[in-house]
Formats: sequence, C-alpha cells, structure tokens
Amino acid sequence: MGNATRDTVVRLRAREILREMSRTLWYLRTILAGLLLLFILLTFGMYRWGGAVETLNRTPSTLVETVYFCAITALTIGYGDVVPTSTFGRIDAVLLGVIGVVFTGLIVAAAVRGVQEAAHRAGAEAGR
Repeated sequence: MGNATRDTVVRLRAREILREMSRTLWYLRTILAGLLLLFILLTFGMYRWGGAVETLNRTPSTLVETVYFCAITALTIGYGDVVPTSTFGRIDAVLLGVIGVVFTGLIVAAAVRGVQEAAHRAGAEAGR
C-alpha cells in the first residue's frame, strides 16, 4: 500500500477561471487585434470587390448584409443566403473562414488554459 494516492476534490470558481482566461487573452491581444483588423479589411474588400449577392432576389448585397455574410462565414456557419460571385470574393470568403477558425481556436485555448491554471492553483491551495 505504499503507492496509495489520495484523491482530493478541488472546487473551481468561475471568477478564477475567468481571471486566468482574461490574463491569457491579454497576452494574445496583439494576435487577436491583428485578426480583427484583417477581418475588417476582408469585409471591406468583400463589399467593394467580392460581388456579394443575395440569393433570394439576385441583387447586390448592402453593407449590412455583407458584414453579416462575413461574420457568418468567419464563424463557419454559412447559411448560403448571401454568396460571393467574383473570384476575389470566393478567395476572400475562404480567408474569412480561416481567420474565424484561428480566432475561435485562440479563444477556446484561452478558456482551457483558464480552467487548467485555476485548477492548478486550487489544487496547490488544497495541498497546503
């Protein structure tokens, strides 16, 4: 019984998790700001040169509809109610999807790190 381990229940607090997540996001702020700026530039490019068209009535989409399309594309949802019609627009849509995946991945990674750091600190405090 020399290898017996002691199981300890550690309670995590949401405040600690959010604090650690915020700290991680603060370290990633330059990357996240760059991705946001790139999203804005690609959205402007989609509006000007992407040829985004509503599929319902085949009319050019407004600025609001183009921003909606770019957000839905970046979130990788893609309803298909607005579509790009030019080659530039299609390439732009692919880039928006990649940016959205990277952005979402960074947010999820920060959340996971927040849980890990909070658990580590709670475990260290429980061990005292």
